[in-house]
Amino acid sequence: MRKISSIILALVVGVILWYFVLKPQDYQVNFKAKAIPGTIFESVKAWNQGFDSVIPLDYESPRHFRQTILVNDSLQVFEWEIQKVHDSLSEVQVNITDLDHSFNNRLGVPFSDTDFEKGSRRLLLDFNDFLNDHIQRFTVSIEGEEEIFSSFCACIQLTTTTEGKALGMMKNHNFLNGILLQNQVQLNGPPFVQVVDWDLKNNRLSYNFCNPIIRSEKLPDHPDIVYKRIFSQNAIKAIYHGNYITSDRAWFALLDYAEEKNIPVERTPIEVFYNNPNMGGNELEWTTEVFMPIKESDE
Repeated sequence: MRKISSIILALVVGVILWYFVLKPQDYQVNFKAKAIPGTIFESVKAWNQGFDSVIPLDYESPRHFRQTILVNDSLQVFEWEIQKVHDSLSEVQVNITDLDHSFNNRLGVPFSDTDFEKGSRRLLLDFNDFLNDHIQRFTVSIEGEEEIFSSFCACIQLTTTTEGKALGMMKNHNFLNGILLQNQVQLNGPPFVQVVDWDLKNNRLSYNFCNPIIRSEKLPDHPDIVYKRIFSQNAIKAIYHGNYITSDRAWFALLDYAEEKNIPVERTPIEVFYNNPNMGGNELEWTTEVFMPIKESDE
């Protein structure tokens, strides 16, 4: 009898120790979202900018990252785990810990619907509304494998945040076009972006903003313009409709497609833009071709 009591006591102590010390979160919320992990990650980044005190996300991958939010008098950590179900649905698990009131929260959660729980649910419902509004503003369709075009071009080298890519293009569009037209350089197609480095962890994007041109002997010499040739290469292609600020949603869709089809790719997409945002109009009618280059075989 004493042995049984000792075992029960050890189990109780073990459960208490796990719950108050080892359990990785104070509260857990699970929900389904009508988007792929990359879109959810970028949406959390954008939503995070709306808080009074903005703390950058702690990135591990688009499927796993941590968000720290200042809520009243405490710091709360939202640890996001996202699993893709299919092309338009993901399962989201958010483990929430209040760094300043963790013990009190764990003490109250089993016995009542605490303010901490209610506040956490309100925040995530707000995010879900934010996400649902966002996914109505763009579409992505995967076209399959296709060759990237070959072209000689004039480019400006830029480094911005991912979401700052479109602003970088707009700031330099008239500048690049103006110099080329002043020097009677003949354009040879719509403008495009060639990504050089996509650094998700540090939210930094290096890219060339380019205009295809007809090569000649009288190209203007300007310190901010470089000339280069884009060579044809096999790629996976997507068509994106929406604001160019969020065209990277197509990049994530292409990476998911490549992973599912076991296609090795280079994370250096090329985007070709067929509409001028300065002309306004319905963003869902703005068309971007997006190419994710396929790695060339060593054979």
